[in-house]
Amino acid sequence: MTKDEERAVKRKLRILKYADELGNLSKTCRYFGIPRSIFYVWRNAFRAGDEEDLRCKKPIPKNQPNQTPEEVVEKVLYLRCKYHLGPVRIMWYMARYHAIRMSDATIYRILRQNGLNCLPRQVRKRTVQTKRYSKVVPGHHIQMDVKFLIFKGKDEKKIKRYQYTAIDDATRVRALRVYKKHTQANAIDFVDYVIHKLPFRIQQIRTDRGHEFQAKFHWHVEDLGIQHVYIKPRSPQLNGKVERSHRSDQEEFYQLLTYKDDVDLEEKLAEWERFYNFSRPHGAHLQLCTSHL
Repeated sequence: MTKDEERAVKRKLRILKYADELGNLSKTCRYFGIPRSIFYVWRNAFRAGDEEDLRCKKPIPKNQPNQTPEEVVEKVLYLRCKYHLGPVRIMWYMARYHAIRMSDATIYRILRQNGLNCLPRQVRKRTVQTKRYSKVVPGHHIQMDVKFLIFKGKDEKKIKRYQYTAIDDATRVRALRVYKKHTQANAIDFVDYVIHKLPFRIQQIRTDRGHEFQAKFHWHVEDLGIQHVYIKPRSPQLNGKVERSHRSDQEEFYQLLTYKDDVDLEEKLAEWERFYNFSRPHGAHLQLCTSHL
């Protein structure tokens, strides 16, 4: 019971006690400025039960015809807790994979009612003051970076792996591979895989100044007829799309993954790559479409 409800109940009890002591209902109602019908409701409720019956209850019907089914609410809460998706992304998932159409406002109301309208502090978006850009020609800009992975093996020892990632600025199509070592040789092998994987000609590759993208990698890319550009130091937001895709990897793939062996990891990563490229809803595409309307 809230403080306002407690004050309201105490006032009603004071009025009922005053009426009993005075013995005159009309004078009591005139003194407190309440109609007799309301006084009878309070008195009957108090006599039939206890102080809880004097609480102000909202006139909500027990069976609401437009209430969201419980199984739908459970699906919404599952997507929120497991993948930290927002209302719009949840709306897309529900429509595509469960054939359930509902508005983002309804989903937000469900999250708010269950105390999940705010994400945990560690997964909230960080505001970066930088100018956004987006290319419209596939292959014009390919952003490339490395995600560091740490797993626990069967003997509880830490296992380090490195996910090399390339993402096209225009289409958001990605190429992924995991390596045991973090070297220029693996970066060169990965860029050859990217060229074979992506279905369009690559004009430029953008990377940070990590040791895996130094001279051998740089001239290998240039010899292939592709321009290699370094972003400014300490400016990961200039490769923001690949950085953001790594967060999606962590929230939607790795946190649900149990490491068994490298073969299992490679198979699951390839499956995740196909899902990300061809089945997963992308908010960026909707934003690009609406911006041109």
